[in-house]
Amino acid sequence: MTLVWKSGWNGLTEPEAVDYVAAVEAADGQELEFGVAKAINDFVVGCKADGIWNAIKASCILAGARTLAGALVPLVGTAPTNNNFVSADYDRETGLKGDESTKYLDTNRNPSDDPQNNAHCSVYTTETSTSSAKHYIGATSLSPASYSQLIDNNGQLNFSLNSTAAGQIFGIGNTITGFAGISRPNSTSFDYRALSTSYSRSASSVAPNSLNYFVFCRNLNGSPNGISNRRHTFYSIGESLDLALLDTRVSNLITAIGAAIP
Repeated sequence: MTLVWKSGWNGLTEPEAVDYVAAVEAADGQELEFGVAKAINDFVVGCKADGIWNAIKASCILAGARTLAGALVPLVGTAPTNNNFVSADYDRETGLKGDESTKYLDTNRNPSDDPQNNAHCSVYTTETSTSSAKHYIGATSLSPASYSQLIDNNGQLNFSLNSTAAGQIFGIGNTITGFAGISRPNSTSFDYRALSTSYSRSASSVAPNSLNYFVFCRNLNGSPNGISNRRHTFYSIGESLDLALLDTRVSNLITAIGAAIP
């Protein structure tokens, strides 16, 4: 029998978490461990307390669910389109693994769905790529130039959001795990974060492109580019937010899910 969570039952207090857990369980065909469900509820509670929940417009937790189908249930927004991932690519604790060839997610959300000067995107990675120039998340138009991407630029991280510049090189190689994200709060600069450190770059904004964000690569003029074999456990897209606060909430979420799985 599939358990259907009820608001306030066993500690699940947030309607969004209740609905999400029920949808994941329906996709999985069985219930989640209480600890996994509570970790999700705590994430929603925490994001609301931080004032960042409403800025998240599209998101998937690519961990915790018992099946790949459950992992692709959206926490917020539209479900992603799965391109070639199979059940063997998914691990409940460490997430979904790419193949450097054909496997990626189309998030079905693009930069133009959010305001030009009020936007963000992020990922949480648990396993690095074995090759350089393999990307994390992005939607990039070359003509007219409009870069919204977090990519590995031949071994160095490269961040850009609604900008004509390809991005800011982070300079740490392609070995990053954990949270990484970009947020544009205004027309003159964007913030970015990786390895628990926040930065800002002056970069005038341009009109966002209408290409869907891809995860495990970037959408380059409509085609996947730089497909990686990283493992991701989370992505989010939406309006501008505090990346440090989101980093803390996502990191706590992934840790709690891992602790709750036998």
